[in-house]
Amino acid sequence: MTDDTRDNPPGPSDENRLIAERREKLKALREQGIAFPNDFKVDSFAGDLQCEFEDKDTWTAEAIEAAPRQVAIAGRILLSRGQGKVSFVTLQDGTGRIQLFIHQGTVGEDTYNAFKRWDLGDIVGATGVLMRTKTGELSVKVDGLRLLTKSLRGLPDKHHGMADVEQRYRQRYVDLIVTEEARRTFQLRSKIVSHVRRWLEAAPRRFMEVETPMMHVIPGGATARPFTTHHNALDIPLFLRVAPELYLKRLTVGGFDRVYEINRNFRNEGVSTRHNPEFTMLELYQAYATYHEIMDLTEGLIRSAATDVIGSTVIEWDGATVDVGPAFRRWRMEDAVLELNPEIKPGELRDRDAMAAHASRLGIQVKPGYGWGKLLLEVFEATVEHTLVQPTFITDHPVEVSPLARESDTDKGITDRFELFVNGKELANGFSELNDSEDQAARFQAQVDAKDAGDDEAMHFDADYIRALEVGLPPTGGLGVGIDRLVMLLTGSSSIRDVLLFPTMRPEA
Repeated sequence: MTDDTRDNPPGPSDENRLIAERREKLKALREQGIAFPNDFKVDSFAGDLQCEFEDKDTWTAEAIEAAPRQVAIAGRILLSRGQGKVSFVTLQDGTGRIQLFIHQGTVGEDTYNAFKRWDLGDIVGATGVLMRTKTGELSVKVDGLRLLTKSLRGLPDKHHGMADVEQRYRQRYVDLIVTEEARRTFQLRSKIVSHVRRWLEAAPRRFMEVETPMMHVIPGGATARPFTTHHNALDIPLFLRVAPELYLKRLTVGGFDRVYEINRNFRNEGVSTRHNPEFTMLELYQAYATYHEIMDLTEGLIRSAATDVIGSTVIEWDGATVDVGPAFRRWRMEDAVLELNPEIKPGELRDRDAMAAHASRLGIQVKPGYGWGKLLLEVFEATVEHTLVQPTFITDHPVEVSPLARESDTDKGITDRFELFVNGKELANGFSELNDSEDQAARFQAQVDAKDAGDDEAMHFDADYIRALEVGLPPTGGLGVGIDRLVMLLTGSSSIRDVLLFPTMRPEA
């Protein structure tokens, strides 16, 4: 077999030469007949076989030979070594890897000679019986071998892999082939999302999954700058949704008491290790629940996902050891700010001028439209947020920064709202929903005024949503969980790009 890997990655001229050589091989295959056959039938998978025959004490070489197992397996050639009439090949399929033992006397001289001209990265189909080698490795003793797909581009050097992180994101298809950690992360992501669905839908929770529009006539449900587009047939502007919240609550008005959606949101904002312009959110609404029950639900969901999918509640994440097993701390925002800012007196928290002075002292830009509630949030984000390593619910946010949350019945200016922070990162946001249509209309109008004053992220006035509230929204608790950040936590990933198969990036020059 041709092995075009090197101790150092090939330069552009080498890469072009290797591609040209492979194109010549493909040309020869075309001349021989069907170059890309599609009739090979798979009946076994590498990961399943490795799991089934994992116990080497039970499945000795003699035991496997005594109960011969014929398999048909297909995958990509990752490694090949051999000499003369014998070769050992590492084959990778979607479930894992297994070794092929290829002997010229078994497959035939013509097939073996053809195999020796194949390249790393080629996709092959193999049939044969299982065996265990002298070194104890489970293998397929190949009796039939076919080239199914000719790879025209070589894989990265087997020792160095994809060292360029940006290249890993741009060419995720190669990253998944050669980086086992990447494959594991995205397999875990799939399992986490599946677990979230099962957990929410199981008794006694009994949530129902729904789908709501991705294109909105009015952007709403969050304070964020939207992406805009245009519908030609209707000749109207549309906005990619920043959140599904207002549509989901319309369904709760309609009598679906427990609904959830897992889907994309889009926000025309910055890119960072925590932010991507399109991201996946879990959003749910439960009638007759307060934000206290929603905190209980959030805590149970995360703990269950960690236990069942990861196998532990203790996680190493971005330099910190996080434990989602114990009860999450619940801490009022005002109390948190006071504890970490001894210069601020309790009586100053709701004094706009005093908070503006403290914000300025901390180097926070103070805009004329900021009230005490916005300033409190700014001070919290600057001085408290990064200190929250273990799971912490920050509760009781100001009305000013919570336009859709219910105002406290006992503390004017404060809402029944929480945000969940882990290792300095926000993972979830929830609250008792505002179901007073007149109060909601007034808050929408305040957001419109803020937008007119230059706040690009302020909300629009949604008259149809007000009409829905006038029909009657039961007392309801709502929750949004960033799925990407949840996966970051549970897989210990430092960047959101490591948990997105295809993160948004500037086009290559």
